[in-house]
Amino acid sequence: MTDLSFLDWPFFDDGHREFARALDAWATVHLAHVAHDDVDATCRDLVRRLGAGGWLAAAVADDAASLDVRKICLARDILARHAGLADFAFAMQGLGTASVSLFGTAELRARVLAEARAGTRLAAFALSEPDAGSDVAAMSTTATRTNAGWRIDGGKTWISNGGIAGHYVVFARTGEAPGARGITAFCVEADTPGLSIAERIEVIAPHPLATLRFENCVVPDECRLGAPGEGFKVAMTTLDIFRPSVGAAALGFARRALDEALRRASSRKMFGGVLADLQLTQAKLADMAMAVDASALLVYRAAWTRDVQKRRITKEAAMAKLHATEAAQRVIDDAVQIFGGLGVASGNIVESLYREVRALRIYEGASEVQKLIIARQVLAEPR
Repeated sequence: MTDLSFLDWPFFDDGHREFARALDAWATVHLAHVAHDDVDATCRDLVRRLGAGGWLAAAVADDAASLDVRKICLARDILARHAGLADFAFAMQGLGTASVSLFGTAELRARVLAEARAGTRLAAFALSEPDAGSDVAAMSTTATRTNAGWRIDGGKTWISNGGIAGHYVVFARTGEAPGARGITAFCVEADTPGLSIAERIEVIAPHPLATLRFENCVVPDECRLGAPGEGFKVAMTTLDIFRPSVGAAALGFARRALDEALRRASSRKMFGGVLADLQLTQAKLADMAMAVDASALLVYRAAWTRDVQKRRITKEAAMAKLHATEAAQRVIDDAVQIFGGLGVASGNIVESLYREVRALRIYEGASEVQKLIIARQVLAEPR
């Protein structure tokens, strides 16, 4: 049983503690066996089950006032510990709707959010392009005004829920200003003519990913999110909320790896005792436990700052994501080492964690980009 004593930290109130314990109990029953043979079907099923259980209410908010970043992080921490695809399903419902919650019209919010919260509509966030990932200003997808609204042309890639989403939050260059200041965001229904799936992308930890193609794809102006030219603001506001939750997911993976390593080290017979009797093993376990707690402190510090102090958390979110994802990679690698040969056997939990965690150091801003963000924020602070 994973240690839940961190819930006693002052970052949380009783509502957060009750939520976390209830979700952990639900996940223990409902996520004991998650199939990976058909990830599209599994993700649809997980979203439906999370919606039916009421858990997606934590990810899909009606407006800025109802966004609880601590609850989002707790959910990802817990779900990732139980099943990586469940965390993915939950996170994408939030990432793919937050821009609508924060910048959409009342009519758009009414059409999209209730279905997403119920788990009957899957959401997606389409920012990355083949030549514009971390460098958003290099975006080449365009949106041109027409009498019917906006015509979108171009492509997006590495899009989670690509091919199964009901809508995509799409960012395109509209040219109000050079670079990142000339981008606008739109909510594009998946069945809009001109939007197609160019290819599905296979990765080491199976998830529904795709490349999208837009050819003369016309969306009405009421599907615009924010004002023309505010797309970068829409994207960064959304990512500020969800970046610490990426750290929370990494934290959940690391907690599971530590749990499995402790079980293995305490039961593996070796040299007349067990593996945990060896000082080198104890040192490794100590490093793992310290990395987990340090990550948790950074993740929940960022979430608390956003929720309680009501301010931007660009630096705090970057620190949380950077440290938690890098630390989780080390913790899981140590768990594999403790398992020995079994740690690289297909189907072993630490082997699957090893594949699951790797992408977290890349998506929603690679580790190298997080370092640049932190440095620029520190340099800009008054001394």
